[in-house]
Amino acid sequence: MREIAKILSRRWQRGAISVWMILIVVALSGGNVGSQSSLAHWPQWRGPSFNGVTSQSVPVEFGDTKNVKWKVEIPGRGFSTPVIWGDRIFLTTAVPTGKKQESPVSPAGRAGGAGGGAASGEEHRFVVLALDRRTGKTLWERVAKVATPHEGYHRQYGSFASNSPATDGKLVYAPFGSRGVYAYDLNGKLVWERDFGVQMRMRLAFGEGSAPLLYENMLILNYDNEGDSFIVALDKRTGKDLWRVARDEASSWSMPFALTFQGQKQIVLSATRRTRAYDPANGQVLWECGGLGGNVIPTPALQDDLLLVMSGFRDPKLMAIRLGGKGDLTGTSSVVWSTTRGTAYTPSPILLDNKYYTLSDNGLLSCFNATTGEPHYLQRRLGEPDTFKASPIAANGKLYLASESGIVSVVRTGAEMEILATNRFEDQMFVSSPIVAEGELFLRSRTHLFCVSEPK
Repeated sequence: MREIAKILSRRWQRGAISVWMILIVVALSGGNVGSQSSLAHWPQWRGPSFNGVTSQSVPVEFGDTKNVKWKVEIPGRGFSTPVIWGDRIFLTTAVPTGKKQESPVSPAGRAGGAGGGAASGEEHRFVVLALDRRTGKTLWERVAKVATPHEGYHRQYGSFASNSPATDGKLVYAPFGSRGVYAYDLNGKLVWERDFGVQMRMRLAFGEGSAPLLYENMLILNYDNEGDSFIVALDKRTGKDLWRVARDEASSWSMPFALTFQGQKQIVLSATRRTRAYDPANGQVLWECGGLGGNVIPTPALQDDLLLVMSGFRDPKLMAIRLGGKGDLTGTSSVVWSTTRGTAYTPSPILLDNKYYTLSDNGLLSCFNATTGEPHYLQRRLGEPDTFKASPIAANGKLYLASESGIVSVVRTGAEMEILATNRFEDQMFVSSPIVAEGELFLRSRTHLFCVSEPK
């Protein structure tokens, strides 16, 4: 479609075709001739534009018995966010086999610490599922690996399948952290697999879970942990290394973020010691900036020439870094503004119309002017007390925020906070983030996947 649009555009410039033909092609391509994603795709964790934002309109009111098109039970335990390509949904899960085995590490190495931690020592099947988007029916199921995890996860919101998959419409990429990454075609044929031979040690055994980034011909993965951390770019067609760079970082769960500024492509990864920008051609560090606190999880966001990065655990910080600098930018004028209030620990932000929305784990919503850092509103509660691990999305000017108690709040975007709906799913728990395709909302709970859609 994109190439057809280019040809038609050249012919129109020569007077060989009417503007109406160009408009028809634009409409067929989803309104954006240069777009690689249509309304039917949600190809990776933060969506087609890496920011959790879509212009699609989805239902505002829904629940157990209202506007649920279908609901299917998902085997095992997995908190990875599904992805969509056309009529197919892809997700991962980990299913215990019932076999108990001695873990490769000592019990102290897999204890959950203050946050708890499901003990390992039980063998699991690491599974990739493809579902029919229109019915929820399982199209295929593949066991990527059978293994006994060396370390546990947080008992409340962790799992052995928390790394979200990604797809480019040709292959679906399923990362399982220390258990490797697997690439299947859309019909479930294994094309390649990679096992890096690592056993990640996450802080307090909270569990693994960084989402991969699909960018151009690369699949980029973050392996920050308490051991030997690194970032790696694989050739998405073969799984072979394009580059791999060691990182002096502790545990972080932030997804790599792609941007282009003044012609320079950059892959940014935020973490405790430094936020670093890498040259996607070779992995060379272009610039770095310190200042965030520990356990960095939220994904960066971009407003014009400002990159916003955030942490919400100990020493929380939200910073706006002006692009264009080189070397170490810590403490320089490149840090345009920062704040320690209204930061999010787990959920990634939404940046829309120069408004930067943050959601704390205890359900406090804030909205900042992304350019100046001035708050439009700060730490407003979403109704009754609740907890959040899922990242919000924005759809047609509305925020969708899914909680651990099974409530999905809908809030109008803008400088004033307005709750439009509070939707309840009984006996459900949302840790995975909502996703959207062709006007339908998909919600993965601890046990089920829901398709929310208004009757046509």
